[in-house]
Amino acid sequence: MSTKLLVPTDFTEVAHTAIQHALKLGEIINAEIILLNVVKDKDDVSNATKKLKEEEDYARSIFKDSNIKSIVRVGNIFDDIGDAASEVGANLIFMGTHGASGWQKVTGSYALKVITNSSVPFIVVQDEMMKDSGYDSIVVPLDLNKETKQKLEIVGSVAHYFDSEVHLITPKETDEFLRNKLKANLIWAKKYLTNKQIKCSTHVAEKGSKFIDEIAKLSKEVDADLIAIMNLQNNSLMGILGNSYQQDIITNNQKVPVLCMNPLQSTVAAGSILVR
Repeated sequence: MSTKLLVPTDFTEVAHTAIQHALKLGEIINAEIILLNVVKDKDDVSNATKKLKEEEDYARSIFKDSNIKSIVRVGNIFDDIGDAASEVGANLIFMGTHGASGWQKVTGSYALKVITNSSVPFIVVQDEMMKDSGYDSIVVPLDLNKETKQKLEIVGSVAHYFDSEVHLITPKETDEFLRNKLKANLIWAKKYLTNKQIKCSTHVAEKGSKFIDEIAKLSKEVDADLIAIMNLQNNSLMGILGNSYQQDIITNNQKVPVLCMNPLQSTVAAGSILVR
C-alpha cells in the first residue's frame, strides 16, 4: 500500500506552500501527492481542472520526479476535503491557511471545522516554506487527556523521517494529583519516543503562565518547525484551555506549521499512520 498525501488548493501562494511541504515529505517516503480543488458548481469543473494542471507543473518545478495527480470535487470544503481524503485513502492532508482571513474562511474555528470532519490528520501551514532539512524540531504539548498520547504515533513517524528532535511540554499544575498525572504522561511519552530511537526533551511550563504562551515561548527557543496538537475542542485540559486553544495554535504568530488530528477510538496503535 502506497502512502498518499492530499493537498487541497485554492491556487494561492499559501496553497503553494502546502504543496511544497507535501512534496518534501513525499520525496522522502516516496508518496503519491494528490491535489484537490473543491468547486461550488459543476460548471466550474473545467476551469478548475485546467488550473490544477498548472499546479501540477508548479509541483514538478520543485521536484521533477514527483508522483502527482489532481482531482476536482463539487461541494464545499467543510465536507468534501475529508470525504475526498477517505475516498483516495490519504494518510495525511497538507492544508494552507491565510491566518486571520482567506480561502473560504479556512481560519481559526473554520479550519477546525474542516479538520473535525476528517478522520485523516492535517498539517496546517501558513506562508513559511519547509526548509531543506525538513521538520528538525517538533513541539508536542501534553495535557491530562489520554487522547493526547495518540498524536505521538504520527509525531514518531515524522521525527523518524527527518531525524527530528521532539520537545514535550506539559502545563505547570499546583494540584498534587494532577501534577502526578501530567508527570506520568510526560514519562510515558518520553519512553515511547526513546524506544523508537527518537531524540526528545521534556519541559514543564512556568507557574502562573498561560500554557499557550509557554508553547509559543518554547517553540521560539527551539526554533520549532512543527507543533503537534489534538483537536479536542471543549475537552482540552479538563476545560482549562477552552475552544480558542486549537485556533490560536493553528494561526500562531510564528507561522509554525501545525499537525492536528482528531482523537481515535483506541489508544496509540501498533502500526504507523504513515507507511514507511
